[in-house]
Amino acid sequence: MMGRPDTDYLSALTAPRSVALVGASSNSKKLTARPLTFLRHHGYAGRIFPVNPGSSEVMGLPAAPSVRDITEPIEHAYIMLDAEPALAALQDCADKGVAVVSMLADGFAEAGPEGLARQERAEKIAREAGMLLIGPNSTGTVSTTSGFACTTNAAFATAKLIRGHTAVLSQSGSVIGTLLSRGQERGHGFSTLVSLGNEARCTVGDLGSLLLDDPETQAFQLFLETIRDAEALEAFAQGAVARGKPVIAYMIGASEEGRQLAVSHTGALTGGRAAVSAFLREIGIYETQQFETLIEAPGALSGARLSANRPRRATVVSTTGGGGAMVVDQLSTRGVEIGALSHDARSDLSDQGIPLGHGKLVDVTLAGTQYDTMKTVIDRLIRDPETGVLVVAVGSSAQFNPELAVAPIIDAVREAPKNAAPVIGFPLPHAPESLELLESAGIPNFRTLETCAETIALLLRPPPAPRQSAEPLPQTVAARLKTLPAGVQSEATSGVLFEALGLTCPAMCVFGPEEELPEELDLRFPVVAKLDSPDLPHKSEAGAVIVGLNNRADVIAAIVQMKSDAEAYAPGYRLSSVLVQEMRPGLGEAIIGLTRDPLVGPVITVGAGGVMAEIYRDTAVRRAPVTLAAAREMISEIKGFALLRGYRGNPPGDLEALAHAVTTFSRLAFELRIEEAEINPIAILASGSGVMMLDALIRLNEDPST
Repeated sequence: MMGRPDTDYLSALTAPRSVALVGASSNSKKLTARPLTFLRHHGYAGRIFPVNPGSSEVMGLPAAPSVRDITEPIEHAYIMLDAEPALAALQDCADKGVAVVSMLADGFAEAGPEGLARQERAEKIAREAGMLLIGPNSTGTVSTTSGFACTTNAAFATAKLIRGHTAVLSQSGSVIGTLLSRGQERGHGFSTLVSLGNEARCTVGDLGSLLLDDPETQAFQLFLETIRDAEALEAFAQGAVARGKPVIAYMIGASEEGRQLAVSHTGALTGGRAAVSAFLREIGIYETQQFETLIEAPGALSGARLSANRPRRATVVSTTGGGGAMVVDQLSTRGVEIGALSHDARSDLSDQGIPLGHGKLVDVTLAGTQYDTMKTVIDRLIRDPETGVLVVAVGSSAQFNPELAVAPIIDAVREAPKNAAPVIGFPLPHAPESLELLESAGIPNFRTLETCAETIALLLRPPPAPRQSAEPLPQTVAARLKTLPAGVQSEATSGVLFEALGLTCPAMCVFGPEEELPEELDLRFPVVAKLDSPDLPHKSEAGAVIVGLNNRADVIAAIVQMKSDAEAYAPGYRLSSVLVQEMRPGLGEAIIGLTRDPLVGPVITVGAGGVMAEIYRDTAVRRAPVTLAAAREMISEIKGFALLRGYRGNPPGDLEALAHAVTTFSRLAFELRIEEAEINPIAILASGSGVMMLDALIRLNEDPST
């Protein structure tokens, strides 16, 4: 990973035989006293070496003036000094051959250019030494198995650390304590908890990959503020998928305010929310919208495995009709298919006189308070091949009679065959005893309805499709792009490039800024007139497009009007040409766009055409380039295309041709000069008639070869 075998880094991270605490203090009121206190409290058995040039001893241990003065080998060091002294101590650790170093200090990338320069120095020291550097701004590392609680986070003053199999990787140090306290309150334990801070040398992806083969870790919780190395994160995610170790992430930045806080706190870039979410999903990371789900989901997703031959749907059994209906409602709003009782299961249970309710909810009502009845229902359904995941929602008996409400669930699961459907337990009332019983039996369970529903939706999500290589750009397009200057290209130039890819546009005439129109336009009326200018990328806003022109006189008048409106909108704008284009109305319109997200790279966006798509955010986003299957999936997500699917007898549009256009357009991602490309709108013609691009835009950066 960094110059040594990964096993060396892993042992130095989670169970080092020795640790140096640089800047350790005996003053219990200082946070620099916490690591030594916590290491002793939680039973760390390795050698501890305080480093403090101003003290000969710290908490009864002899203190060295510097790491260089420690005569024994050091596997892990935690530096708790200000920025510049921390860099000097880091160099000492490098000279000493320390494998893993965590740095608490701030004043690095988040502190502007001077701090960024410091961080680059820290990265260089670590890289040249082959050192795994965690931080700066790291509150430390904790391993519950070894008792290595090397952290300044006050939450680790807890009386006991519950051992578990979930690793926490957080870019926020304080959130580590939140996850610990909330998780332990639910009985959820952890294997390793690491505060990564600024990730100068070691990112979430790097550290996740290191922990993949840790036998104590079976799932991962990520708290993200940014993505600093998308490639490393993808490699980690793919490794986790291959090993069956789920990765659940919560990322701040859903709001603009949250994005700005992420920038100021980490000194890192933030990307487009939709682009980042699409990236996480495609690489196999489960992104949650609720913080509670981040805490609850890892155990459920690692324990409730859905075999490949089971349908991706949920069957809900409930002892309370209203409560069961709430579960069904929350699942449905998250896109989960609700499975009804199979004909055979309903027949078998009805023959035993068990009430099953109506519709898709399996409502056993008061009969569900009887152990034998509940166990019979659960036992039958988890063996039914038509059951995907079985959700058992228990009413008031869960609070006062867990022996009736929970015992049949536990016994049925214990006796179930290996290929049985996974079971989720959800007591509707406040029922800590029932939750504890389910947890002890290894049955995923939840306190809140929303967390239960969100986790089940994640569990039933299809696995990510493997990335497939796309056809590269034609040489003619690549060569033409090299001849173009940086900046926004004219619509005519952009359209020619798109046509070279195989996309089509209506017949069009192009005229110079002052060129007079000929007496006869070789076009079919009606037509649309446009001003083509690099200063007017959004023509409609500038009044630079007028549709429905029925003759030459209309076109001339429209050009005069557009020039006046454009000058008022963007005084001094540069006019490249005037376009006159045949109108080709379709059954609907779409927008296809390519952008380069600063975190995850090129992404393709598809949405229904028109401003309403922007208002309602009715778009689908994927990393580019996309396969035809991915393009079809994107189009299926657009609600605005419902009419084009033949809804209520409307004539269907050629959405298959749109999918091919999206795939073709996405190949532009291969050209690194393209910062942005867009077709808005693209007309969707009747089924079998194709699509037609009506406007085109490309923005290029500088050619690095020139």
